[in-house]
Amino acid sequence: MKKININTEGNPDFLNSFLDYTATILNKSPNTVKEYNYDLNMFLKYILMHFRMTDNEELQDVIIRDMSIDTVAKITLDDIHSFLFYLTNNFNSKAATRARKTSSIRVFFNYLCNKKGLIEKNPAQNLETPKLDKRIPKYLTLDDSKKLLETVKENEDDRNSERDYAIITLFLNCGMRLSELVGINFKDISFEEQRMTVIGKGNKERTIYLNKACMKAIKNYMEVRPHDGVPFDSKDALFLSERRERISNRTVQYIVKKELQKAGLDTNKYSVHKLRHTAATLMYQYGNVDIRALQELLGHESISTTEIYTHVDNSQVRNAVESNPLAGE
Repeated sequence: MKKININTEGNPDFLNSFLDYTATILNKSPNTVKEYNYDLNMFLKYILMHFRMTDNEELQDVIIRDMSIDTVAKITLDDIHSFLFYLTNNFNSKAATRARKTSSIRVFFNYLCNKKGLIEKNPAQNLETPKLDKRIPKYLTLDDSKKLLETVKENEDDRNSERDYAIITLFLNCGMRLSELVGINFKDISFEEQRMTVIGKGNKERTIYLNKACMKAIKNYMEVRPHDGVPFDSKDALFLSERRERISNRTVQYIVKKELQKAGLDTNKYSVHKLRHTAATLMYQYGNVDIRALQELLGHESISTTEIYTHVDNSQVRNAVESNPLAGE
């Protein structure tokens, strides 16, 4: 498992015990554990303010290290709702953000009540997830995708051109997540079988098959990838940074933003994750890909998540209207 530094020094013991449980028993990914820590820190700090058990008026100044489990046992469903309202009112939090924090709180109280028996009642038992707005995902058109790839390919004078081209190619062809790309090791790639293994959400392993464009881009990069001066813990990493260490999420985000700008594409509208949307949408629209196959490729646990890519664009809607047998009347 890839290690992610999580600051737990200021946590009460029961919170750290929960984080250990999610990492070892639930086998959650380091990113998920980090999100739990962030969400629950914010929630517990709010509770101390809400219960008037701190003189601090700013959330970031509240200290929860000495918070007792007896205080947690007093939390009710109304207190949790109050926290969600606080997020909306003070931080203008989106439904998706509140939904994630709701999930963290629900798992946390299930652990305290049902797994450890530290509290008698679970206040989150009937906690509902905020309703999410259904929005059509933003994605590059086929022409814009080709334009982006051509822009990266033209960077022949850039010493990282092969690396950056391989990164963009994998995103647009495979629809992988940022963390999945960063975590690729040499041993994960089978050139004979033209596939690779990645670790997705929930620490789940899945296979991604590589087309000719991906195979060529990876091989071209590997021919120029540095080998000398690479730290021991980065020797197996496919993609390296300028410092010859495993490339970071932030560096990949910078690369994608830079290349989008060069291609004249709106970086306020498009990002790394939008390239994942693009891959999924293009495969569905042009490749006649079955929704179940698309679910498997993207690593979605629920088919409902994949269904957002089955949207139709405006031209298809217009064609549907024009195809109406009454259109010529």
